[in-house]
Amino acid sequence: MDSLTVQQRSERMALVRGKDTTPELQVRRLLWSLGYRYRLHGKDLPGRPDIVFRGRRRVIFVHGCMWHQHGCGAYKQPKSNVEFWAAKLGKNVERDQRHLQALVDAGWNVLVVWECELRHFQDLERRLVEFLERSPGAGEIASP
Repeated sequence: MDSLTVQQRSERMALVRGKDTTPELQVRRLLWSLGYRYRLHGKDLPGRPDIVFRGRRRVIFVHGCMWHQHGCGAYKQPKSNVEFWAAKLGKNVERDQRHLQALVDAGWNVLVVWECELRHFQDLERRLVEFLERSPGAGEIASP
């Protein structure tokens, strides 16, 4: 049972941002401090990647673990309106897969950074540098 009224829940959900989230800003600050320059929210690319390196043909998505169903256990599944949330979050995952595949098919290299990875900043820094500095590929999804 939800402890908020329908109106309160609606107002709270309206505050959830789709871009410039705290995890995204943390990744952007880290990249900037490492000397990387990038563009934001590639409107012409599938899924509008959060961070775009056009010259390197690399993009980074910063995903919230709950919204994109990471499965890491660092979040709680909604307890009210369970059927709605299961359908919505399932569609998010399906859409993510379509966008990732479309980018790879277009020759882009893709990295997904999960919200929970921000707890291990040094590991994330190493992963970002490896992704950005490795030899150009013909479109692939970087795995952890």
